[in-house]
Amino acid sequence: MNIRHIKDTDNPALARILRKSLDEFEVPKEGTVYTDPTTDDLFQLFRQPNSIYYVAEEDDEILGGCGVYPTPELPRGYAELVKFYLSPQSRGKGLGKMLLNKCFETAVDLGYTHLYLESFPQFEKAVEMYKKTGFTFMDHPLGNSGHYACNVWMVKELDR
Repeated sequence: MNIRHIKDTDNPALARILRKSLDEFEVPKEGTVYTDPTTDDLFQLFRQPNSIYYVAEEDDEILGGCGVYPTPELPRGYAELVKFYLSPQSRGKGLGKMLLNKCFETAVDLGYTHLYLESFPQFEKAVEMYKKTGFTFMDHPLGNSGHYACNVWMVKELDR
């Protein structure tokens, strides 16, 4: 298993994994990453300063990824945990936790104090993992992600 920084050649595989995950869990398409134009060029999106995207791969096959992004209008010190999706065959093997921990470490290194995320109740196992790693529920969204269909909002204070 290898976790590395995103490359421009990763874009098509990552966009497929993201969209197939939303289809699999019957999550709305409008107002989500599904129709977000940045989904097809994550490499370019994560060239933004103070952002990072990690890709998980095994035997040259992309299994998914996760990133940290300075979403507009978040409170000072906050970043968003974004575009965290895994292919079905890679779930339940600890890969998600590895990606999360890598994002936590990097967010601290980038100077962030909190990570915020948006999700859906259909991603029950992911939401449970977020809770186990210190995220707590919020009753409203933060920032301006453009993903207005999301209805689970969580935040974690990062350990320094």
